[in-house]
Amino acid sequence: MRTRVRGWRWRRNTLRRRSDVVEAWTALLVTVLLFVGAPLAGLLVGWWAHDEARSVAAAERAERHRVRAEVVGTTPDQLPSVQGGREHSFRVDVRWTDPVTGPHTTRARVPAGTRHGDTVDVWFDAQNRTVPAPPGPSQIWQHTVTVGICVSGGTIAVVLLANAVVQRVALGRRLTEWDTEWVRTEPLWTRRQAGGPDSGPTDTV
Repeated sequence: MRTRVRGWRWRRNTLRRRSDVVEAWTALLVTVLLFVGAPLAGLLVGWWAHDEARSVAAAERAERHRVRAEVVGTTPDQLPSVQGGREHSFRVDVRWTDPVTGPHTTRARVPAGTRHGDTVDVWFDAQNRTVPAPPGPSQIWQHTVTVGICVSGGTIAVVLLANAVVQRVALGRRLTEWDTEWVRTEPLWTRRQAGGPDSGPTDTV
């Protein structure tokens, strides 16, 4: 009995209105989009973002070159923390020796905690300017997961917003249909003609 009451919108009956049918199909569509469409959209866009990030990382590796340099400048004893508990990186003098052109010294950004005499990786572009390191596998996957979650969350938000709008319109339509039906059925319930005086029982002789 409970199952039949729950599924009354899917069966033809005198209580069902057009707005009920729209609401039932909307609920089904929303369920499919939330549990299938949103995850699938996040997966597809995330996979696309992963391929794009890998292509960008490969292009940056092709355009840049890395050297192992020794920190020769003075490093700060302590740096203020930033959001997430991570520490600042800082710029310091580093030195390395090229097999062809000999020793070089420049200023490069190194991770927090680096000390004088440490060896670090320094990346240069085609114009020999210091640049950040190309994204690694962990950064690529972090970017992929972030994009996938954002797309899935955005899809869910759009679906829920659209469902709220449909529910509101369906409710207004249902109330209008009920008012129309009541105008037609109220005289039968009260034994009055619509807009006329109350009719009572007549005496017969």
